[in-house]
Amino acid sequence: MTWRDGVWLCAIVIIGINLRPLLTSLSPLMTTIRASTGLSFYGASLLTSLPVVAMGLGAFGANALTRSVGQARGVALGLIAIALACGARWSTNSGAALLLTAALAGIGVASIQALLPGVIKQRFRTRVPLAMGVFSASIMGGGGLGASVSPWIADALESWHAALAVWAIPALIALIYWFRLNRRTPHAASHNDEVARQPVSTVNLWRKRRAWALGLHFGLVNGGYTSLVAWLPAYYQQHGADVASSGSQLGAMTVFQAASALLLPLAAAPFRDRRPWLVAGLSAQLAGIIGLIVWPQAMPLLWVALTGAGLGGTFSVTLVTTLDHSDDHHDAARLIAFVQGVGFVVAAAAPMIAGFVRDLTGTFTAAWIMLACSISAMILLTFAFSPRSYAGALSARAARD
Repeated sequence: MTWRDGVWLCAIVIIGINLRPLLTSLSPLMTTIRASTGLSFYGASLLTSLPVVAMGLGAFGANALTRSVGQARGVALGLIAIALACGARWSTNSGAALLLTAALAGIGVASIQALLPGVIKQRFRTRVPLAMGVFSASIMGGGGLGASVSPWIADALESWHAALAVWAIPALIALIYWFRLNRRTPHAASHNDEVARQPVSTVNLWRKRRAWALGLHFGLVNGGYTSLVAWLPAYYQQHGADVASSGSQLGAMTVFQAASALLLPLAAAPFRDRRPWLVAGLSAQLAGIIGLIVWPQAMPLLWVALTGAGLGGTFSVTLVTTLDHSDDHHDAARLIAFVQGVGFVVAAAAPMIAGFVRDLTGTFTAAWIMLACSISAMILLTFAFSPRSYAGALSARAARD
């Protein structure tokens, strides 16, 4: 790996850190935010679900964005949207205003998540698992920072607004780094823009069973993530934990997510068949959820460790598996945008359902049981992703394969 690759990996890390604090910074402070804005549990769940919906719908427009402004400018626009949305939270006093910032931030995240994997596929062709692992780990690490730092800022400044708005700063830092990187390597930026204007495959992904299966798999993975990000601190607060300790539980979960998001794809890298590694990640996640249901207070660190490791590793390996389906980075970028579009729309429903069930039953137990069932279904779906089927799954002739 050259020094230039290292510089690009740094860019991936700095950008990835910004993609989850807009979600995880809310969760430990949700009780305070609800008291200040009057949001119900279901309304509060929209603060997590709405940006995830925006991530999904925005991903469907990634190809048009690439063709109109190019990958480099598309990523920059995403960072600008995140910075504006987080900064606006400094003065938001109503639930409606918070929801607007959530939607804007989700659109920004969507453009980055849909465009950056294509850059990774192009620049790190022989090291895609490593680069995707670094990207995924930085996303999870950023989520951990949001969960652990925001309660501290809220306590120190006596302002939940400041605890949410502070995340505009790392977005601006990432934007500056990205601009400087592309100015120093103009040939790379111009190549990206030239690529954006080239004709792309005419394969209709909407008619591909494999594209939908990958999207569903990715969606159910992220449904577990969004549910836990939205409600894990509230679940432990229901069991007597304070705001800081419940936030630390979410922070601990994201530490294990980040480690597994990096290590599991590296372990899977020598193998063409990623299915055993997907099953391993899903099994860990399932064990953690069962622990939360049956013995929530007995060994909480073990349960969040298992759940986090399963979520992070499966998220990363699912993206690698999606990129594996095509050697052409144009087609791989189109597929991963489609998969994220479907997946994040599916994932957005999970915290809303969990919040509705919590309002209805007074407990999160039923929501965790539903999550355990979806993980079990994912394990079964994983066996469909045989590497022998990659070539035919997206072929123009196999319209419905």
